[in-house]
Amino acid sequence: MTNYNKFFGDSLDQLKKEGRYREFKTMSRKCGRFPYADHSDLNGDQITVWCSNDYLGMGQNPAVLKAVHQAIDEAGAGSGGTRNISGTNKYHVRLESELSDLHHKEGALLFANCYSANVSTITTLVKLIPGLTIFSDAKNHASLIEGIRNSKAPKFVFKHNSVEHLEELLKTVDIKTPKLIIFESVYSMDGTIAPIEEIADFADKYNAMTFIDEVHAVGMYGPRGAGVAERDGQMHRMDIISGTLAKAFGVYGGYIAANAMITDAIRSHSSGFIFTSSLPPSVTAGAAASVNYLKNHSAEREAQQANAKRLKVLLKESGIPFIDAPSHIVPVMVGNAVTCKKMSDRLLQKHKIYVQPINYPTVPVGTERFRLTPGPLHTEAMMKVLINALLDVYEEFNVPLVKSAPISPVHEHRCQRRSHCSSKASAHRDCCLNIHLLFTFTASFACFINFVLLVGVHPQP
Repeated sequence: MTNYNKFFGDSLDQLKKEGRYREFKTMSRKCGRFPYADHSDLNGDQITVWCSNDYLGMGQNPAVLKAVHQAIDEAGAGSGGTRNISGTNKYHVRLESELSDLHHKEGALLFANCYSANVSTITTLVKLIPGLTIFSDAKNHASLIEGIRNSKAPKFVFKHNSVEHLEELLKTVDIKTPKLIIFESVYSMDGTIAPIEEIADFADKYNAMTFIDEVHAVGMYGPRGAGVAERDGQMHRMDIISGTLAKAFGVYGGYIAANAMITDAIRSHSSGFIFTSSLPPSVTAGAAASVNYLKNHSAEREAQQANAKRLKVLLKESGIPFIDAPSHIVPVMVGNAVTCKKMSDRLLQKHKIYVQPINYPTVPVGTERFRLTPGPLHTEAMMKVLINALLDVYEEFNVPLVKSAPISPVHEHRCQRRSHCSSKASAHRDCCLNIHLLFTFTASFACFINFVLLVGVHPQP
């Protein structure tokens, strides 16, 4: 007889051996005390959370909580069905209206989460547009990659944020062929930001639609928090915008925003939308309140950006290796999965600081890291405690510090099939010289791994 459990056990043993076995940290967030939380594994001790996606603390905003409570009292706990069968109520309609207004689009469509929104939208677009060819950034999120893979559409992968490589690939396809360029505004593991205007220019030039994932940017950038495309004055050039309600907006759910024809077509043809129960009234009411609040208040995102800049200064002064990217995300580099896990555990147990280790397949092998997300509620004192704690564990586990410039995001380009330094990126050539020797070997190995994987699909699952 086949011992089926052996397959599962062997796979888990391998993950543990490689330091990639993921453990969930059980925390109790306390309303009004974020970024503090109680950790059940530490006898309820208070810890400071430095890796939350609730970037602005909107999960405890009074306006959001009030809307959630009112919706529960008015409509109960669940929605009662799919959107098509008894599951659409005024809260869904209100939220979609808020989102379409946020992005200045004719329509918006809610999904259970943005993973589902991305997969469902991409596969449906390919089904509706014969011959659609996809051009996808090499560092796109797993949900975008899965949507592309499931669609079985012809695809081209362009090097991360390289508009030169994108144009090279676009030139190889007939101008009359329908095309879709898929990319993110803020890339969540490196903190890099896409050259949105240049991508839009090439979309116009080569007859392509644009699909931008603003998951890590909505609520965070732009005068009303609509994302980087709004900040850069390019939102009107994006055909489809996807976003989440579970990060800066602090609640739950995903969505797309586009013109009325696109949103109606996705609504009418997407299995992922049609056959999924709709979001509960309390969730949609809270999300609508959060979106509306951030349209009219900028203090939270301004404080968040200021704290991100301040933390980068402290990291640089201390010599802790980090990627100095232009966004609010601060990746602190370790470079080994086993060590990264041990350092994370020690930070939690000794210093009461929670930073989750990030390893393969989320990032390439050899680039393991902590992904810090300073928020508006982190204080200068908290930052200094964090810096001292990081210095302590870097010393304990013999991870070298960097006494020169921080790591440039360009070093992450090593994972592509061939390197590039264009005339538009002369500063990148200089930054390449500042990469610390700690990452030289691991970078080469990561490049080999991702070259193999990129032959068929993206490096991330």
